Amino acid sequence: MSLSYESSGVSYDQLDAFKRACQKAAKTTAPLLQAHGYAEPANTRGESCYLMEAADHFLAHVEEGLGTKNLVADAVYAQSGKQFYREVAIDTVATIVNDLVTCGALPTSVAMHAAVGDSNWFADAPRMQALVEGWAEGCRQAGAVWGGGETPTLKGIVKPDAIVLAGSAVGRIAPKSLRITGGVQDGDKIIFLASSGVQTNGLSLCRLIAEKLPQGYATPVGHGDDRTYGEALLAPSVIYVKFVAECQQRGLKLNYVAHITGHGWRKIMRLEEPFVYEITAPREPLAVFKFLQAAGPITEREMYATYNMGVGFAAYVSADIAEAVVAAATESGYDAWIAGQVKKQGDRKAVEVPSLGITFEGDTLQVR
Repeated sequence: MSLSYESSGVSYDQLDAFKRACQKAAKTTAPLLQAHGYAEPANTRGESCYLMEAADHFLAHVEEGLGTKNLVADAVYAQSGKQFYREVAIDTVATIVNDLVTCGALPTSVAMHAAVGDSNWFADAPRMQALVEGWAEGCRQAGAVWGGGETPTLKGIVKPDAIVLAGSAVGRIAPKSLRITGGVQDGDKIIFLASSGVQTNGLSLCRLIAEKLPQGYATPVGHGDDRTYGEALLAPSVIYVKFVAECQQRGLKLNYVAHITGHGWRKIMRLEEPFVYEITAPREPLAVFKFLQAAGPITEREMYATYNMGVGFAAYVSADIAEAVVAAATESGYDAWIAGQVKKQGDRKAVEVPSLGITFEGDTLQVR
């Protein structure tokens, strides 16, 4: 019997219904911005980043959480003595700032939220210091100041040996023309930027699989990767801020971008307007994804519906600048390639990967 993300206790249908309810209620508070000199721009609700519009700039705000990846770090620490909280901290900053830049804002300040069940969690000095150093490193990679944070002790809510990591970021778009608005056109090219592995999505299912393995997280990944399963899962996420910044500096217009996290490749069609996104150059999955698929077992379709499958960020650009955008990414330190194209087919919305025989129709992604 194959596994799915829902079998690990995570139902996107239920989560997305709550998110849509929140968006509907939140929209009623938008008039309150007027007293602060701001207004809510069109089409910001349901995107990865919330924008507030002033006469000459936008302010951007994001709140994000790591999820359960630090539980993998805890298990690996207990099993092997190897410490990965530096990587976990970078992951948390990454999931925040990678959402922020999807609107064209560059992060200015990042705040940490670290909730524990018992303040004794911080008594492990090496672990605590690794978390601190990793958060600072993540901020440096994002070009943002670490502005502050909150460390509540939530006895009875959080387990005594656990920590819940999350945070927020603010940024600014000036001039306003740098906003990424979703101006996608028929014939646009799709640029993929590589991920480092699972990054921060689908970890609940990864943990479920670890429980089935005799060696747990110490199981060799194989497939040409000499790391253990735990080590491969804990590779720090890629921070994509420099890519967006470099494209802005070079005057390369990004029509839309998507941070590929939860919902896997379905996130490629996050834009509200209906398009068909044809992926003609998918890469061979990284070793950790091959391992997951075999160990689950997980069907190929479910893998692409849940995991980033080696793609952490997608950009949609006019065909005439696609090669220049890839060059901007490559020269900024990213692994990027032209992966497909955008097609207008009436009101149809879908992601198609012909070589894999996989299609996700629009009704499989309901984030608005």
